[in-house]
Amino acid sequence: MFITSIPFRLFVILLSVLAAASDGAAASTADDVLTLYHTFAEAQNRRDLPAVRRTLLESPRFLWISDGTAVWGPDALIERMQQFQQSEIWKVEPDLDKAVVVPLADGSAMLHVPLTLVIGSTAPGPDRLRFLVEVICLRTSGGWRIAALLTTTEKGPT
Repeated sequence: MFITSIPFRLFVILLSVLAAASDGAAASTADDVLTLYHTFAEAQNRRDLPAVRRTLLESPRFLWISDGTAVWGPDALIERMQQFQQSEIWKVEPDLDKAVVVPLADGSAMLHVPLTLVIGSTAPGPDRLRFLVEVICLRTSGGWRIAALLTTTEKGPT
């Protein structure tokens, strides 16, 4: 019978190997994307804008949706972020335990991560703003880079 034939068995083994390799590649992509985002968030918390800039895709098509505004290009993101970071308190607190990496195609992935932005002053106390952040990442010759950030206010449980 065909199902027990050697070619069929080899086909099943080949599919299993390819599936395992695909799972390994997806795990590596997820690790790389999470590492990139962690680097991006930590640089923001240090107010190290040159380090933030290094995580971004070098392209005028880089996009950040912030407060309903499209911000095009990595330099425009840095300029806008610099304005926000003039607050006495500025800290991003991504909930990486709830982060999910979705592979899109070879060399690209989307990260979904809930985040709290702590911003304001010590008196009367900072605001704690909840966001859902979608991050589109691309693998480049220089490593993974953020190609787009899409943010929206969190309306309920994630």
